[in-house]
Amino acid sequence: MDKISFEIRLQQLTRQHEELISRPNRKIEPGNGIFDRYQHPVLTAAHAHLFWRYDLNHESNPYLMERIGVNAAFNAGAMMLNGKILVIARVEGNDRKSFFAVAESENGIDNFKFWDYPITMPETASPDANVYDMRVVQHEDGWIYGLFCTERKDPNAPASDTSSAVAQCGLARTKDLKSWERLPDLKTYTGQQRNVVLHPEFVEGKYALYTRPQQGFIDVGSGGGIGWGLSDSMENADVKNEVIIDDRIYHTIKEVKNGLGPASIKTEKGWLQLAHGVRNTAAGLRYVLYTFMTDLNKPWEVTHAPGGHFIAPDGDERVGDVSNVVFSNGWVEKEDGTVLIYYASSDTRLHVATSSIERLTDYVINTPEDELTSANSVKQRCELIKRNLQ
Repeated sequence: MDKISFEIRLQQLTRQHEELISRPNRKIEPGNGIFDRYQHPVLTAAHAHLFWRYDLNHESNPYLMERIGVNAAFNAGAMMLNGKILVIARVEGNDRKSFFAVAESENGIDNFKFWDYPITMPETASPDANVYDMRVVQHEDGWIYGLFCTERKDPNAPASDTSSAVAQCGLARTKDLKSWERLPDLKTYTGQQRNVVLHPEFVEGKYALYTRPQQGFIDVGSGGGIGWGLSDSMENADVKNEVIIDDRIYHTIKEVKNGLGPASIKTEKGWLQLAHGVRNTAAGLRYVLYTFMTDLNKPWEVTHAPGGHFIAPDGDERVGDVSNVVFSNGWVEKEDGTVLIYYASSDTRLHVATSSIERLTDYVINTPEDELTSANSVKQRCELIKRNLQ
């Protein structure tokens, strides 16, 4: 390709990218009254900068080929910092390796733009094979903590086994999301860990963590459920005792697995919690989101638990690298009470839904719980129908 053709192609790619990251995102009406979905994802693989993916030098890349591809952008932590909405996305390259990258927006709904460089996460003495799904928490101690899954090959697996892995909770802290201090991995005594979340306040003078103990890398085995434990410090985080506060339940949306999403949001009525639940189907695992509330003074005690899912994959959200999945590890409460809920679909892209503290509190407190049998479910629904028809 000659230099002129190269420049024309580069202009086309640049124009297409700028149109993508600047397009407005419109609310889908009328919604369900609980939250509002939006027309477009807020992040996709195509949102990645051209200079992340292409060698832009004509001499070394005369055909303007994509040299280091990006496969997906999803599962993002989220926070407000210096007046901007920031999401810390899991970006996956074509090589299957994930890394963290910050994208910012003025309104949290559209016009998300990645920072120039992804996060350079320091390693521990045992290097990570892969890192992903960061929860970011502004703790009252003044630090911003990142809790993420660190994956390493299972050292006990035979040489011929190239898929067995060990998952643990990686820890890091920062003040600005640019310079990160890596801390030792969380230490627990219940097997592997995923979906660990730090409570934003001290409890009994200690750091409080929501955990998800599991016996295997994928299967929870006889473990599972959302756990709770305390640690004296984060520099050497050590949870000696885990208590399950939200367990798996047969024939529900969380019968196979469940885990907490982002950090809790404090309200007058209690701590709002957002979690994912997994059940098995003939088409494979189905991931949905659900909510519950815990006591203000005892965040390990569940006070309200609406039945069923809160957000499930819908329409195009069902299709992707791992289909029929929604997952969230980030939400932001704005000063006016608006809540921006960031959820990924099918391990491929990131969406936003909007609600409010008032609406979410109403939903969590006043939505009936799962009565666990078909007969009770029909009774519950008939009572609603009767009230409406009267």
